[in-house]
Amino acid sequence: MVDLSTSIGGIYLPSCIYNASGPRTGSSAAMAKITSSKSGGVLAKSATCEKQMGKNLADNLLMLQKISDATKADPARISAIELNLACPNIVGKPTIGYDFDQMEDVIKQVTSQPLFNCNKPFPLGVKMPPYFDRPHFEHAASILNKYKSSIAYVASINTIGNALAIDSYSEMPFIRAKGGFAGLSGPAVKFTALANVKQMRELLDDSIDVVGVGGVSTGQDVFEMLLCGASAVQIGTCHWIEGPSCFDRICSELEGIMKEKGYTCIDDFRGKLKDWSKEGATLSRNARASKKSSVGETATAKKASDNSSILIAILFAVIAILLADKFNLVEL
Repeated sequence: MVDLSTSIGGIYLPSCIYNASGPRTGSSAAMAKITSSKSGGVLAKSATCEKQMGKNLADNLLMLQKISDATKADPARISAIELNLACPNIVGKPTIGYDFDQMEDVIKQVTSQPLFNCNKPFPLGVKMPPYFDRPHFEHAASILNKYKSSIAYVASINTIGNALAIDSYSEMPFIRAKGGFAGLSGPAVKFTALANVKQMRELLDDSIDVVGVGGVSTGQDVFEMLLCGASAVQIGTCHWIEGPSCFDRICSELEGIMKEKGYTCIDDFRGKLKDWSKEGATLSRNARASKKSSVGETATAKKASDNSSILIAILFAVIAILLADKFNLVEL
C-alpha cells in the first residue's frame, strides 16, 4: 500500500499533488471537477464581485480582511491563503519578488494583519518567482525566514517572465498583452523549478514547507520535486491542457514509481536527493540499458506475434481453397 498524503503548514492533504493557481479555477463548476479527482486540495485564484481594473496593496489588505471575516463565520471554508509575489505580467510594474525592499514591505504589511499575527496564525503561503543566482536565493530566503512565525509555506516557482512566442503565419506574437511578452511555463521550466525547490529547501527555516511547481506533467516529475525537498507539488499547465484527469494519472504514475523502489510513503525519500557519484551514474546507466533492452524485446515479441498471425491467416486461406476444390465448391 502506497501513501501519497502529506501536510503543508499543518494542513493535511490526502495527496501531495494539487492544482496551481490560475488554470481551470475561474468557476465553482471547474473547481468542483478538481475535487472529484485525486488532487489533494483545490487552490482558487482570487476574485472579486466587482470589475477589476488592477488592485493595489491597500485593496489586497482589504480583501484579506474580508477573507478573515469569512473564515470566522465558517472556519472550514478556507484552509490557507497563498500570496503571489511573483506575477511577471503586471504592465509597467516589476515582479515584487525581484525587488527585495518592496517584497519585504509587502510581507511585513500582510503578516501584520490580525489573521496572520496572533497566537494561532492562519496558514499563509507565498508564491515566489524563479531565481538564478545564489545571492538572490539567499536574500529572498533571509526575508522569508524573518517572518517564519507567519509564513507556513513557500511555492516555487511562478512562470519565467518575458518569454515571447511568435506566430510565423501571421508574423505577430501569439498573445496580445504587453506586446506579446508573457510568463513561460510548462516542461521548459522544470529544471529551473527543481533548482529553486532544492535551494529554497536548503535555505529556508525547517518550519516553512516548500511546495514545488513548474513543468510538472508526470509522476516522474513529481518524484523529482519531492526528492529535492518539496512537501507537495502543484500542477498548472498540464492541468490546463489535460483537465483534472491529469491528477488521477500522475498520482497513479507516482504510486508505480514508489512501488518499484520499495517506498511506502513520500517521507521515505522526500528531501533525500543523493550527491552525484560514479556508482550512482553506473547504476543509472545499467537501469536505462535494461529498460531499453526490455522495450526492444517487447517490440520484437510483438513483431513476431504479428508475423505469426499473418502466417496463420495465410494457412487458413490455403486450407479453405483446398477444401473448396476437393468438394467442387468453386472452380479453380
